[in-house]
Amino acid sequence: MNWKRALIGAIVAAAITSLLAFGLTLDPNRVPEPLPGMAAPTFELADLETGEVVRLEDLRDEIVVVNFWASWCGPCRFEHPVLVSVAQRYGQRVRFVGVLHRDSRQNANAFLRELGEFGYPTLTDPGQRTAIDYGLTGVPETFVIGRDGVVAFMKEGPFVDQRELTAVLDRLLAIPQETPDRGQSGGP
Repeated sequence: MNWKRALIGAIVAAAITSLLAFGLTLDPNRVPEPLPGMAAPTFELADLETGEVVRLEDLRDEIVVVNFWASWCGPCRFEHPVLVSVAQRYGQRVRFVGVLHRDSRQNANAFLRELGEFGYPTLTDPGQRTAIDYGLTGVPETFVIGRDGVVAFMKEGPFVDQRELTAVLDRLLAIPQETPDRGQSGGP
């Protein structure tokens, strides 16, 4: 009987050792990116400048770029002119919003005075609830949401080359916008 117990103990020990060995191969700082292909988490955040509330659901049927940034973030400084340029290029065809991450209003305003306004609203995220909902791993981080409300693309780190962002936006703009079916109502 003792050999059976020893065999069972050896099998259990081998299984536990295998699991531990596998776990050691994983990067504990790497969080999977679950959002691309899923509905974007909704938010209601106040504009840093005006205090006006911006709701993601109010931007439904529009392509939306959500960029999380902070004044203390070095890569955000490099990304800033790229985002400004792309936002100007697309004008009203794409909505851009910045979300201030773990930063103060004063520091954000100093950043914007120094580098220039984005040309689109910066939103405050008290308690970082939206950052958590988006699975933010750091700043900058950018999400592109299609007209259907689904996250079409996300980028950790800066868009050092605007070609990547414009390629995503051009692809989404090429998708025909759905219009309500008028055949059911009998109208034209």
